[in-house]
Amino acid sequence: MSATSASARPKVGLVLGGGGARGAAHLGVLEVLESLRIPVDCVAGTSMGALVAGAWVAGVSPAQMREELGRADWADMFQDNPDYAELNHRNKRLSQRFLPGSETGLKASGAVTPPGVVSAQKIKLFFNRLVRADAGERRIEDLPLPVSIIATDIGTGERVVLREGSLTQAMRASMSVPGLMAPLEMGGRKLVDGGLTDNLPVREVRERCGAEVVIAVNVGSTPLKPDEVKGLLTVSAQVIALLTEQNVQATIATLTPRDIVIQPDLGSIGAADFERHADAALRGRIAADALAARLRPLAVDEGTWTQWRQGLAERLPDPARKRLRIDEVQVVGLSLASEVVVRRYLAQAVGEPLDTKALDQALGRVYGDGWYERVDYTVLSEGGRNVLRVMPVEKGWGPDYLRLGLRLDSNLSQGSTYQLRAGYHRTWLWPLGAELLVVGELGSSTGASVEWLQPLTADRLWFGEATAEYRRDRSDYFFLEQRVAEYRSVRTRVEATGGLNLSLVGTLRAGWRQTRVSRELDTGIDILADVPERGSGGWLVAADLDRLDRLYFPRSGWSAAAEWYHGHTGGDGTDYTRTSLDLRGAAPWRDYVLGSRLAWVGSPTGTLPIHDAGRLGGFLNLTAFASGQLIGDDVAYAHVRAERIIGRLPLGLRGDMRFGLAVESGKVAKPYTLQKRNGWLHSLAAYLGGETPFGPVYLGIGRGSGGSTNAYLFIGTP
Repeated sequence: MSATSASARPKVGLVLGGGGARGAAHLGVLEVLESLRIPVDCVAGTSMGALVAGAWVAGVSPAQMREELGRADWADMFQDNPDYAELNHRNKRLSQRFLPGSETGLKASGAVTPPGVVSAQKIKLFFNRLVRADAGERRIEDLPLPVSIIATDIGTGERVVLREGSLTQAMRASMSVPGLMAPLEMGGRKLVDGGLTDNLPVREVRERCGAEVVIAVNVGSTPLKPDEVKGLLTVSAQVIALLTEQNVQATIATLTPRDIVIQPDLGSIGAADFERHADAALRGRIAADALAARLRPLAVDEGTWTQWRQGLAERLPDPARKRLRIDEVQVVGLSLASEVVVRRYLAQAVGEPLDTKALDQALGRVYGDGWYERVDYTVLSEGGRNVLRVMPVEKGWGPDYLRLGLRLDSNLSQGSTYQLRAGYHRTWLWPLGAELLVVGELGSSTGASVEWLQPLTADRLWFGEATAEYRRDRSDYFFLEQRVAEYRSVRTRVEATGGLNLSLVGTLRAGWRQTRVSRELDTGIDILADVPERGSGGWLVAADLDRLDRLYFPRSGWSAAAEWYHGHTGGDGTDYTRTSLDLRGAAPWRDYVLGSRLAWVGSPTGTLPIHDAGRLGGFLNLTAFASGQLIGDDVAYAHVRAERIIGRLPLGLRGDMRFGLAVESGKVAKPYTLQKRNGWLHSLAAYLGGETPFGPVYLGIGRGSGGSTNAYLFIGTP
């Protein structure tokens, strides 16, 4: 059949439905339409269909989209925060103490939870890169073809059609799966996934351009079978699937015999299987090829096709403008946070071409400060000048938060312990951004602390910090490797320091620490009856550097913590100096992670009091021995380990599961309790573990010198 002439060609509307990762099938369909030379008069899309539709009309070819989807790290994309190494020091230490995702805003009206598991920070920046937003803000009304993007007003349940405004913002709104991704506020509405109201927007292309023939691509997921609906996540997925399927079937019922429905056989490809995008695209191509006979009458001759393509290209950005020279950098939209704090990460020089890779990294670091629900940018032309506008949006549920921590710990030698932790965190109390953190702990050990962090300069380079802490802990003591006593110790500590932030590397601090310790025998023999505990006070200098890429189970990087403390115990006037060093490193090798640790605690002058002594024992601290079993002065430890990555957490969760082996050695040169063996002690540890939404989880066993054996189960925050 010959190609249709331009005058005889019916108006064609292209509809790309939603389906999450299954929407990559649209790429294969577009490739077939282009190979057949089938122009369209307007396009409408929902969710992933909105992404593909918007990018395609914005000049991104299916081949380029394939390349970008292949380059994207989807597991990381659904993690808003940058890598752990890219967080500031304060947030790293908060991450150690509290569960990820436990943050809840505290307002006068009550507790406010974040609007979604994911704020889509990295997803939005991906959209910017995809449609070349660095060449200028891409607006829907300026695109060369009419494009409609479908969203849903979560407040009213109304279908919302976006025909103008920011293209990337519209994409972001249409893909906001309720509960998973935070709604996007636009024009006073809170917008979520358009699939809830119109997952196959056929009606829109008929209204928008009077489409006489509709090519509709349906990639939606079918509802689960009754026996597959077993938990909260599957119930939520089922509700969305049922709502989507109902409106899709109602739409299909309106199609005419001239319309063409392409429904790829996507099999087991799920809405979250973004790593299978190439498979989905191939299946889309196969489905479109199967309908080539019906599609071919819509094709045009070579001349008409070339003219249509040129008409699109005339309204696309000039490729020469991909790297605009920036004449001004603005930071807008802040209420509490300081503009200087945002600018400390921005390296874009005025008068230089826009470096989008560096900009994305900088915005990730800004977001990682923890005060914003999203951080975006746009490039505007104002009076012939190119303006880079950075737009942080402060958390609507801040600036005061409740944070939670949980720890469950069990080992063969000491039984089980548990601890619940809650923190009340107030931020931006004063203009320079002071923070107050009040923490309470309850369980096998109890305690409370108050911390005040006071930045001394607007860029937070210099800071002062004051801490007051009370703790009541259980302390076990061993004699000839037998647990013979259990004490309840009470420790109070007051500390005041000043410090310097070394960008994202860590901090240097110096100040005064005052400690008071008392103990009371709980069970066993009072082996410390003649050992006084009067506490100490003195000057300290500390360095805490951390460039590991993960908090608990890193894949690469290093960390170094060192402290010098000169204490005076009072009473007999004995002084001592405590010096400690802890070095850690990790490096990937194929499916393995190789790691090491080297630590030392000692007293260059005097003798360490028992409350400040070095301790060995515990998981990856001479695993075969009980936690804190070996105690004394001049304590050294080292290990090397190899971990095999045996699984990765699902989309949206950062971390992996590993099986590891560690060879350990440790020595207490001046033991405070009698040991069966002196000198270097050794241990071999085997464990399963990984980083989860509940913190680190591990199950390990260690076998050491003299037949010592211990096993550990740990879940939660240390």
